Amino acid sequence: MGGGTSIGQGFDAHRFAPDGAGRELWMAGLRWDGQGEGVEGDSDGDVAVHALIDALLSAAGLGDIGTLFGVGEDSLGAGMHGLPMLERTADHLRAHGFVPASASVCVIGNRPRIGARRRQAEEALSAAAGCRVSLTATTTDRMGFTGRGEGVAAIASALVGNPSGIPGAAL
Repeated sequence: MGGGTSIGQGFDAHRFAPDGAGRELWMAGLRWDGQGEGVEGDSDGDVAVHALIDALLSAAGLGDIGTLFGVGEDSLGAGMHGLPMLERTADHLRAHGFVPASASVCVIGNRPRIGARRRQAEEALSAAAGCRVSLTATTTDRMGFTGRGEGVAAIASALVGNPSGIPGAAL
């Protein structure tokens, strides 16, 4: 039985914390100072990383972020920043015989403005995921919760390889 590749998709969305809540804004593995409040959530709320984690796990058939880290304020992921979560996800894939090959993430929202730090974010995501990760961003032209500035969302696609061809087999 030969190896192969598979693709997965992930999505995440979070509401911005109210003004004065003191939440740092984390996106695509980076802290964005001066861009307003961060998002509500048990972890840092980095929707770009969370969508990427779901895409990687989906491609490998290993569930989703809740399967790996749990859900809620007492979960393994509570209080964690995105990049360590992404590193742990990549390790989990490798332990099950899968290798991240490439990924793409699109952030949907009015802030933060990704363009100025795109390269830095791509480097951070790529290092943590163990594969090339491209990052894009868009707005919804004032439509929906992201367009009204109530929150931010991200969608991701990931390609993983299974060199052994046996799901769950260690390399």
